[in-house]
Amino acid sequence: MVLQLLIACYLLGDDLSNFHFFPTANLRKLKDLLHKSDNRICADCAAPDPKWASSNIGVFICLKCSGVHRSLGTHISKVLSVTLDEWSDEEIQSMIEVGGNSYANSIYEAFLPAEFSKPTPDSCNEERSKFIRSKYELQEFLKPSLRIVSSKTSSSFTSCDSGKDVDSDALNTSAGMVEFIGILNVKVIKGTNLAVRDLRSSDPYVVLTLGQQKAKTTVVKSNLNPVWNEELKLSVPESYKALKLEVYDHDLLSADDLMGEAEIDLQPMIASAMAFGDPELLSNMQIGKWLKTADNALIEDSAVNIVDGKIKQEISLKLQKVESGEIFLELEWTPLNL
Repeated sequence: MVLQLLIACYLLGDDLSNFHFFPTANLRKLKDLLHKSDNRICADCAAPDPKWASSNIGVFICLKCSGVHRSLGTHISKVLSVTLDEWSDEEIQSMIEVGGNSYANSIYEAFLPAEFSKPTPDSCNEERSKFIRSKYELQEFLKPSLRIVSSKTSSSFTSCDSGKDVDSDALNTSAGMVEFIGILNVKVIKGTNLAVRDLRSSDPYVVLTLGQQKAKTTVVKSNLNPVWNEELKLSVPESYKALKLEVYDHDLLSADDLMGEAEIDLQPMIASAMAFGDPELLSNMQIGKWLKTADNALIEDSAVNIVDGKIKQEISLKLQKVESGEIFLELEWTPLNL
């Protein structure tokens, strides 16, 4: 059984009016819940002040655990920021009905062995990943009658902190586990002069692909100059490649038509971010640049900037393999290792 709850906001203090992303009426409903101590630590590793949530599991999680949750796929855990994303009334009410981390853990960790040690805030990614996959994907600690998975694999693994063998039926997951270094937030702002694929117009949407991950915008009907202003989030693995962007025309009766594509080099942003360290400690400045060349789709050079403690990059792209079209984006990088 998968709990349906969503965390609503991140509590910085008693003045809940700071949270502009919630309707005022909902702030009052959430106040008591947000003051509970169990909701101020990560549900998986107990790191303080979690700023992320799994919307279809219903737990507060920290930045490091959020990267693992993303690797599970959205069919298991859909990760959202509790400070950047907005929530519907239904989602907030679902959170209130379940009650927070302790209630969720009372189900997902109901059969956690007494001698089993959960990850800590300082645990390595391998130990963290195996526990989270065991807890939510394989549901090894859930009451057997409530599990929705039909198979499991027995295993033991070596704790990266202690060097001791840790026994668990749940901790052997699929091969090729990926370690993530950060979260990329892509704001798809708009398109201009897009190609016609229907009689006189097109119904465009954007698809982003990074490794095995895909994310897409909504469809804008009959518009060659669509405005999306939609944010899509992707986890970036340690061995990352270019981010692929494709624009499609949505069709009801046939396969969707390609309206152009482009590749986005993430290296200038990520390398600059690593070189300069924690952006919250730095003033607003330019820290890098992706240069326009004949080999890429840039319309103009794209600067990497620190803006109010965040790493951002505005990008304008000329779509390739198509007669016309431009796409405008804003990237934001959140490293997992700070």
